[in-house]
Amino acid sequence: MAKQIRCAIYTRKSSEEGLEMEFNSLDAQREACEAYINSQKHEGWVIINKQYNDGGFSGGTIERPAFKALLEDIKADAVDIVVVYKVDRLTRSLMDFAKIVDIFDEHKTSFVSITQQFNTTTSMGRLTLNMLLSFAQFEREVTSERLRDKFEASRKKGMFLQGRAPIGYKKDKNTLIIDPKEAPKIKLIFEKYLEFGSARKLHNYMVENNICTLTGKNFRHAHLCKLLKNKVYIGKISYKDKVYEGLHEGIIDEELFEKVQLQMQLNSAERKFAKNNHSYALLTSKLFDDNGNYMSPNYSNNRHKKRYRYYTSQAIIQNRPQDEGSLSKIPGNEIENFIRKEVGNYLKNKDEIQKLISHYPVKKQAQILNGLNEITITDQIIRCVLKDVILSKDEVKIRLNQNILIDIIEKLVFNQPLIVEIEETDFITLNKNVSIVATPRQGNKIITGDEIEYNMSLIQAITKGFYYYKLREENKLTREQRNSSHVNRLINLRYLPPKIIEDILNGKQDPALTVKKLYEMSKTI
Repeated sequence: MAKQIRCAIYTRKSSEEGLEMEFNSLDAQREACEAYINSQKHEGWVIINKQYNDGGFSGGTIERPAFKALLEDIKADAVDIVVVYKVDRLTRSLMDFAKIVDIFDEHKTSFVSITQQFNTTTSMGRLTLNMLLSFAQFEREVTSERLRDKFEASRKKGMFLQGRAPIGYKKDKNTLIIDPKEAPKIKLIFEKYLEFGSARKLHNYMVENNICTLTGKNFRHAHLCKLLKNKVYIGKISYKDKVYEGLHEGIIDEELFEKVQLQMQLNSAERKFAKNNHSYALLTSKLFDDNGNYMSPNYSNNRHKKRYRYYTSQAIIQNRPQDEGSLSKIPGNEIENFIRKEVGNYLKNKDEIQKLISHYPVKKQAQILNGLNEITITDQIIRCVLKDVILSKDEVKIRLNQNILIDIIEKLVFNQPLIVEIEETDFITLNKNVSIVATPRQGNKIITGDEIEYNMSLIQAITKGFYYYKLREENKLTREQRNSSHVNRLINLRYLPPKIIEDILNGKQDPALTVKKLYEMSKTI
């Protein structure tokens, strides 16, 4: 008596169409496979009673419930042969088939296609199977391309064929019609976003006022953001990176939509350059020393775990001392605030801006110049107009993109979307003569000659020096004070040159000056 060979029949149909019929495609496949197995009874073939039927599943993936169950039974060594009507019922992917065959080989399971007369136990069967699967995969890819082309063609015509209608609309054949019940909700969302200027505040408003989705659930934050970018609400149809005129009517006007997009862009930029962003650095990729080395942002913590930001030359970081410029390190806030001030002043300098727009009509020039005082200069704007900054011991060279600068000022004044589409051409160079000195606590400091910074430690030392000097002249010092070295050091400050004392009291002293240095200076007098 021949040894029993356990045969599992696997059937599959890509769509669910017709599966509700009493005798469907899956039944037809199984019947043909059963007849084939029965014809091999003399070889000991027997049918496993368990059915493996996948109705409505594509052959492009192996994520099918019945197929996964079949693989589990194969791994449990409960199946000797898998029988299918055609090889593409098992899979249409050559890569997936290679994985499947490995599992079959590992558990000594054969594979038979009853209409193609081969099995995987022979080398010829494997070769034939690979060829058939290659054609099956090619057919699937061609079909997929045809569907994509058809879908894009329908979008070009303004049709809405695929998927569920977005909230605010209902589907009507090949297009959308406005849902009078939900459309006011969409208009409210756009208007409130513009009012609040924040998706988070909009989300809170929707929750507090119980404004829900079609299913009665609260809008998610991500859902609101996606909705606010959807051009379907201005009567457009998007496909990949292209936009076409839709057959449907928009719920909101384009002006409101563009204002919302501008606000979202500004919010996105502000998040990117937010001061509480630990990786924030205004001059990333923009700052160089006077020997051409990029100065990259880095951080350090003191023993109190306070964080300090610096820009350090790559010549130092990469241990190339021979390539160092005249300045290798500067505090982040110091150079960033300097750039903010200088670029901001230039952007609001009517005389300088008028030179750049002298070719404009007189009326337009007047509108731009009058609007300069109203614009807000953000870090995002500074990065857009800034080409680079070159730093040396005695100069800060700032280069601005001229065409981008004019374009941005114009958009700010006329409340247009802040999207930079102009290429870099001419540059404006601002040369600022400075003195960069080392301070005991803050590191290198930029001095331009017009700063006033009162150092209360120095002022108090000078004041006490004059006070104790007066007491000594009036014989009012106590014995303890007369014998105090500290009091005597303070009294000596009274004899410092008047210019040094005047500069300290007026906040114009050398930033590197300390009380200790004052004591040392007074010893030489």
